[in-house]
This record gives sequence, structure tokens and C-alpha cells, in this order.
Amino acid sequence: MNYPEIVRIREVVEENPYVKSIFIPFSKTIEPGQFIMVLIPGVDEIPMSVSRIKDGEISFTFKRVGDATKRLFEMERGDVIGVRGPLGNGFELRGERILFVGGGTGIAPLLPAAEKSKHLGKENIMVIGAKTKDELFFVGEMKKLGELIISTDDGSEGEKGLAADVAERIIDEEKPDMVVTCGPEPMMKRLLDICVERRIDFQASVERYIKCALGLCGQCCIGEGLRVCKEGPVFDKDILIKCRDFGVFTRDASGRREYFG
Repeated sequence: MNYPEIVRIREVVEENPYVKSIFIPFSKTIEPGQFIMVLIPGVDEIPMSVSRIKDGEISFTFKRVGDATKRLFEMERGDVIGVRGPLGNGFELRGERILFVGGGTGIAPLLPAAEKSKHLGKENIMVIGAKTKDELFFVGEMKKLGELIISTDDGSEGEKGLAADVAERIIDEEKPDMVVTCGPEPMMKRLLDICVERRIDFQASVERYIKCALGLCGQCCIGEGLRVCKEGPVFDKDILIKCRDFGVFTRDASGRREYFG
């Protein structure tokens, strides 16, 4: 069985008033885009994207949205959590010029992907979006990895508008070889449609409600039986265009459909 490894938190970093990163020891090989399951004792076990990959250490970055993340938000250095992973499949970076598009906490898994891309000698263009400047994070780190364009819904930082709008303009102007994205699913669906129309390579990290993370329960299925915890969370364009639920609805803990607004 895939039992969690018990670890002590090494560091907690406040990325902004709403988002924190927790650093933990991690000796296994992990690729950008893969995820871990984090066990919060007495509360829950939840999936987390890996936001930094260092020698013997990783971080995961999260927003306080429920009971589990509320408890994580309260944790400090030395506190104990459980970790399973690495799980799923990561990004496969193809081509020489890559456009990374992140929205909200979807920015998190794109940082190690952009770091790997730069290490491979590729040209990075990055678009990150948030509702307001107070919700942005990783700005300084991403500026070191290539050209960074910021968008906010209210125009308080960077360009006013949605990240998908900015990304569409960049796609037409810069003609990247590939688009890599993570964030709100309607944003990713729009980017998928743009890339299909313009025949640009595309990968997206998809979120679903994950329970077992072993591929057994079927809770996280998308399309025709594709398991996000096993076949994903990163999917190619050719797969996602066949998933009729992508960008339309997700499912809650009971399996009931929740449609995107």
C-alpha cells in the first residue's frame, strides 16, 4: 500500500495574505506537474501541486479554502504532516519557445516547470493572472526565468483583464511552440480552443476531486474514464479535446456535477 511518510515542516513562507508555501524534506525524484497527497492529522488528506523542487526538499503552495487548508495555514515549522508521492504525470516540455499561463493558485506548478524549461535552454514567456495585485505570488522568481506579463481583473497590477485575453494576444504576436497552463478550468478550456484553432502544442494541469490517488475509486475521472490521479493531472491537447466535461463541469465529493459559471 502507498502509505504516507511522516515529515516535519522545515519552513512556512507567506506568499501573500491569502497564500502560503510549506517546505518539507523530500528525497524522491519528482517532475514539475506531478503532485503529492498531504495528510493533515485529524483533518483530511488532500492533493497538492509541487511548487518548488530543490535538492532534498520540495514545497507546496496553497490558498485557505476549506478545513484542511485552514489547518495547514495555521501550521508552523516543526509541525508534522504525512506525504504520499510523487503521483501522476508531469509536464512534457516540447519545442523551443514555451508560453506558460497561470491563473490564481494555478501559478504554483508552473514555477518548477518554467525552471526546468530554462535549464533545458528554452525561451520562456509567462503570463500570470489574479483578481487583484494582492493575490499575485512568485512574481520575483518568475521574472528570473524569462519574460513575465502580469494581468489583474481590476487593473491594480500589470494589464487589466483576464489572463486568457493576454495569452491570446501573446500567442498571436509571439507564436510559441507550446502553451502550458494551470488555473481555473474555463480559462484553460479557452486556451485549449485557441491552441486547437492555431495548431499549437498544448498541455494543461487539470484539477478534480481526488480521494484515493491510487486509481481505484474513480472519483477523479474526466472524459471517458481518464483518472486525473493516474493518467493526469497533466493532459495533452489531443486528449482534452475529446473530454466533453472539460471546462463544463467538475464533480464534488459525492460525485454530483458542479458546473462552471
